[in-house]
Amino acid sequence: MESSASGLAFIGFGEAAMAFATGLDGAVAYDRKTDTNLTRTAKHADYARCAVRGAARNAEAVAEARLILSLVTADQAVAAARETASSIAPGALFCDMNSVAPDTKRAAATAIEAGGGRYVDVAVMAPVDPQRRGVPLLVAGPHAAAGLAALREAGFGNIRVAGPRLGDASAIKMVRSVMIKGIEALTAECLLAAEAAGVRDAVIASLDASWPGADWTARADYNLDRMMRHGLRRAEEMAEAVKTLDALGTGSAMTRGTIERQRAIGRLGIAPPATLTDKIAAVLGARKDQAA
Repeated sequence: MESSASGLAFIGFGEAAMAFATGLDGAVAYDRKTDTNLTRTAKHADYARCAVRGAARNAEAVAEARLILSLVTADQAVAAARETASSIAPGALFCDMNSVAPDTKRAAATAIEAGGGRYVDVAVMAPVDPQRRGVPLLVAGPHAAAGLAALREAGFGNIRVAGPRLGDASAIKMVRSVMIKGIEALTAECLLAAEAAGVRDAVIASLDASWPGADWTARADYNLDRMMRHGLRRAEEMAEAVKTLDALGTGSAMTRGTIERQRAIGRLGIAPPATLTDKIAAVLGARKDQAA
């Protein structure tokens, strides 16, 4: 579906932003990778492929924008909000779509509101591909209704309000991630050990018998693929989940382990092979090489 993106700016232009920008007309984007010679050319190619106008600076991207989508790495969410706040147009909507803790969102909101913008807590509740602007979104905060309307106008079609407070959407996202990313980490730990012990087929058969219809071969293949592609980013997100759990006082021991496992596999820098067998072999081989 073609949608007008006049007045829309992306801050951060990675996988999610590129998925959302497809089919839009008139959007502008700024990504800090254009500040560096090593990554500038590739990022400009991303802009061209998605038919967005690349801005040289954050201020250039947001100065006239009425809707700003922040899609940066978790550790840069507050910094991006603070930089945007210095140039944001009065009343512009800043939709913080980053996977961060409620307290992190509230810190970003303080900066945006001080700059005269309207902050919206947004949680992206599923992988952006292949759904793109059909991906489920939760919005929250005092400007949730305005954010919902603006996002729908930009072509997002699956949005609901999570609550009136900043952090209502991000709390759902963070607590859900404890399970989703945790299962990924447990899957990797289980299957790597099963392979090393020479009992992978028996372990998978036992898992399938315990969860009829689960298809643990396919599930493990998908989970390991996501960790290999996005383990470092997932580790950053789970650090924000730890902040969420610790603020709630409910404990974060398992999630701290998820960070370690996600980061370890992400750091290997392996492009995922096609099959589960090859993925496991690649991870085990890379770990042996590192230990040598």
